[in-house]
Amino acid sequence: MTDQMLLSARGLTKRFGAVTVVDDVTFDVPRGKVLGILGPNGAGKTTLFNLISGDLAANGGELSLDGSLLSAEPPYKRCQRGIGRTYQVPQPFGDMTAFENLMVPAMMSAKMSEADASEHAAEVLRDCGLLARANNRAGGLTLLDRKRLELARALAGKPKLLLLDEIAGGLTEAEGAELVSLVRRVRDRGVTILWIEHVLHALMAVADSVLVLNFGKKIAEGSPDTVMQNSEVQRVYMGIEA
Repeated sequence: MTDQMLLSARGLTKRFGAVTVVDDVTFDVPRGKVLGILGPNGAGKTTLFNLISGDLAANGGELSLDGSLLSAEPPYKRCQRGIGRTYQVPQPFGDMTAFENLMVPAMMSAKMSEADASEHAAEVLRDCGLLARANNRAGGLTLLDRKRLELARALAGKPKLLLLDEIAGGLTEAEGAELVSLVRRVRDRGVTILWIEHVLHALMAVADSVLVLNFGKKIAEGSPDTVMQNSEVQRVYMGIEA
């Protein structure tokens, strides 16, 4: 691993009983880059995120962030070390306002003062198109606004590594374009991003490289164009026979 690599995985493995969901996966994520993660349903993509965020413990392999092993650190410790993530199903604090939802990671993960956290939360809500709903109860937001809030909560913790799990799902074409623009801005601020996505055009517009999983195994990795021309990727992901 070099100083340019923010996240490194070596032989990462996760089993549930006799089923191996992530199977000896190795990859590096350069600092400030966007790595897209593709694969059919059940390929192990979200489980991989859960291993990185600490929601699950690996059965084998190693994960390093900024050159230091993550070992058995719980999710809150990983947040404090700079890992932020979104979930496929948004998980806001439903009885809190959108603004209050952002104050929690800003103060607890980013360790900001209340005044600084308040200013930062307002800025993130503006970036994510939610400023007008700052005082709305999170549980009463529409699904699309809850998805925006999920991204905003991850950004409020000032992550250096951002895990996006199908954040573009359900968005209109115009909303998807806004999301791509926001993800680019986040990357341009120096945040490293791993992005699981089935909306290919959104992912391909931002990703510097792509990793493809199938039944827990890595089957391809490289530039977006190279990976999408791979015959095995075309077969398992797009149903195109060689």
